[in-house]
Amino acid sequence: MDVNRINFRHLRAFCEVAVLGSISGAAHRVHLSQPAVTQAIAKLEGQVGVALFERTTEGLLLTEPGELFRQRAERAIQHIEEGTRPAARRGQKQAGGSGGGFERRITAAQLRALLAVAKTGSFSRAARLIGMSQSALYRMARSLEKDAGIALFEVVSRGVVLTRAADRLARHAALAFEELEQALEDIAAWSGRDTARVRIGTLPLARTYLLPHAINAFLDERPDAYLSVVDGPYDTLVDALRYGEIDMLIGALRAPEAVADIEQKALFEDRLALVARPDHPLAARAEITLEDLSGFSWIVPRPGAPTRSNFEGMFEDRPELRPTHVVEASSLILIRGILTESDAVALISAHQIRHEESLNILARLNFRVPAAPRQIGLSVRRNWRPTLSQQRMIDLLFNAGAEVAAHYPDPH
Repeated sequence: MDVNRINFRHLRAFCEVAVLGSISGAAHRVHLSQPAVTQAIAKLEGQVGVALFERTTEGLLLTEPGELFRQRAERAIQHIEEGTRPAARRGQKQAGGSGGGFERRITAAQLRALLAVAKTGSFSRAARLIGMSQSALYRMARSLEKDAGIALFEVVSRGVVLTRAADRLARHAALAFEELEQALEDIAAWSGRDTARVRIGTLPLARTYLLPHAINAFLDERPDAYLSVVDGPYDTLVDALRYGEIDMLIGALRAPEAVADIEQKALFEDRLALVARPDHPLAARAEITLEDLSGFSWIVPRPGAPTRSNFEGMFEDRPELRPTHVVEASSLILIRGILTESDAVALISAHQIRHEESLNILARLNFRVPAAPRQIGLSVRRNWRPTLSQQRMIDLLFNAGAEVAAHYPDPH
């Protein structure tokens, strides 16, 4: 089933039949003939590959996979309604109160065109992306604007940008399609087929132990699963999360008010450590002071990173001790290479060097960094409903987080 080509009117007809148990009642609700509703149900069943209803003398009753599909279909329709609401409201206002029902007229083809333009920022590139001629895609985009009653696309010097209403519609359209993809996975799992699909966005602090450990455990249980791990800056990844391009994001948590539409769950607390090679001149010291450290080269992140702020704060009251030899770097591979071949020290997450520490490649110095611990955790879309496979990955991440917390207990 290609969810990008699903008929949303058929989807609405299915949901009405599921509620009413009647073809005739559903036909009245969705303004279709009874034969059209019957054909819609048959087509959906053919696309999904299972019977969604059991035909009885009392009407149509949902089968088990039919109930699984209904739950996702209703959520998909809710996303379409939520996404079209601002555009529909403005369109009705401009039309003097007429022209309602935008959410019922919208088609999957129109939404595919919208999402392609949102992704590429160009009508021509969007057309190539979805295998359509540029003229056909342009007509599709303009038909969407006509149905909405307002402008959705703005041509600028660098290409095409979406209006605020169009951007909201695109985000909810992407989530609607994602719900339908999850419906197929739910039904496959019910049928005994493993089509597990998990897409994870990851920030640096989760890449060394937490995520690899959880992935290995997941693949031991589901060797045929499809896993995608995406690296990137936080803002890029949280946008991917909002658009349903990834299922979850692992890394340092943000202030709740900064991500109101995202639900955050802590996995463990991460503490900063001062790290060097095991035979560093200061490695055997039971107590290390800032005076001891001021003569060594330091490796720290670039300005703007939280850890860099911690570094600057350490010398705020003792500026004369601030190291004069500073290397700005964030790559663990580069940091490890510098530390193992020099007397430099690095301010870094204790969790991030767990593997190097276990192999005696790097060691933590006896210096307590004056910084509050950071919460490392999982971010998902608020009100998101994971599949069984996605939920299992979440469970394994929490298990790995508990192991990390036990390995790095609070020293005080």
